[in-house]
Amino acid sequence: MTDSSTISSILANVPTGLLINGEWRDSSDGATFDVENPATEEHLATLASATSEDALAALDAAVAVQDEWARTSPRSRSEILRKAFELVTERKDTFATLMTLEMGKPLAEAYGEVTYGAEYLRWFAEETVRNYGRHTVVPEGTLQMTTRNKPVGPCLLITPWNFPLAMATRKVAPAIAAGCTMVLKPAKLTPLTSQYFAQTMLDAGLPAGVLNVVSSKSASSISEPLMADSRLRKVSFTGSTPVGVTLLKAAADNVLRTSMELGGNAPVIVFEDADIDVAVEGAMAAKMRNGGEACTAGNRILVHESIVEEFTEKFAAKVAELTIGNGMDEGVNVGAMVEAKAVTNLESLVEDAVAAGGRAIVGGTPVEGKGHFFAPTVIADAPTSARVFREEIFGPIAPIFTFSTEEEAIAMGNDTEFGLASYVFSQDPARMYRLADGLEFGLMGWNSGVISNAAAPFGGVKQSGLGREGAAEGIAEYSTIQYVGQRDPYAG
Repeated sequence: MTDSSTISSILANVPTGLLINGEWRDSSDGATFDVENPATEEHLATLASATSEDALAALDAAVAVQDEWARTSPRSRSEILRKAFELVTERKDTFATLMTLEMGKPLAEAYGEVTYGAEYLRWFAEETVRNYGRHTVVPEGTLQMTTRNKPVGPCLLITPWNFPLAMATRKVAPAIAAGCTMVLKPAKLTPLTSQYFAQTMLDAGLPAGVLNVVSSKSASSISEPLMADSRLRKVSFTGSTPVGVTLLKAAADNVLRTSMELGGNAPVIVFEDADIDVAVEGAMAAKMRNGGEACTAGNRILVHESIVEEFTEKFAAKVAELTIGNGMDEGVNVGAMVEAKAVTNLESLVEDAVAAGGRAIVGGTPVEGKGHFFAPTVIADAPTSARVFREEIFGPIAPIFTFSTEEEAIAMGNDTEFGLASYVFSQDPARMYRLADGLEFGLMGWNSGVISNAAAPFGGVKQSGLGREGAAEGIAEYSTIQYVGQRDPYAG
């Protein structure tokens, strides 16, 4: 466990103001908000709380440097991103500690997020110089056709609390690569990582005004005035579907480009021919990573009826072995939930499942004492009408359901308004393509419970959102295509 003096030193190095035009400053009305450690309920920091006036000042700064930043050479932008990758990696201890302190995840997982989040900086450093257009002759031979990728313009980036570093790098890096300026609004529950990341970007050489940060206790006081301003040209949001729908409606008025990474309700489908040990390992990773507080979490574990008894026994045994506690403590692999109301919601989900006929065979209750903890839980025999089948759980509750046929498994998997991640365990290669065709999800893991990667396009369908983050598709989200038609000098 990191000692208290080291933690105090780390917190002292985190900027607590608003970053506007390269300067950290107080909010216009002097308002502040507090950040709490969910594992101890102790106060961590007091931050300036941005107002609508501050949000517009941040947009002013972004607009003022947009043209100059767009003309910056791809190599220059690439080198800033590469330097940022190196600095984030060099500062991994600070980033990991901050994430564990403010979000509650185990320190080992926080280090994993540093590696994952930094990789977006490295990936887009490489993509910056490969954001190609094309040149050809139109079919009639009368015009030379050139297409150019240009930055879409000033962007509003709204990040969630569950992956404080990776969700910031996944948006900021491609925006920089494409030549866009930004206003970043971190989640009020976990802003410290983003504040420190923004300072790291300045240390990497990012010019003033390109990245502005307006942490605030009120998300709407930031999003509403910015999205009503015609100078803003894009919004990228990761969070709940209801909030995403509200933002999409607001985006319509100014025809904003939108990227929406919203809710999820991922099925983990285990077929009769699966390697059960591999399936158990994959289900554990898909469900319990980040304490289940992930939009890609394996919410519904669907197991073929012929193997459900063996799978459940092995899976429940693994869940029972998990150690819950303060993420800063050695050996902990399930940390605190982010806030008290998350624990209350998890408790109500279990109560609903049990009332409907389900059984909590492991866990099922909050952990008494300081902090927001809920015991890792396995539920068997609940009907598909239970809330644990219908709703995004966002916690360490794993309900197991059964199916008889491949067709039934696909139908059960698709029986949700969401369509982000899915996971399939089978040793039949042909089944992979049938399931990929049949499942209505943007992501599918095949015999793997962790599939996110900076080089892969991340995003969903249906109520899980629009657009993709990461991969070559990620920079396209921040680019607009311009076509230039030039009279062909050889045309008659």
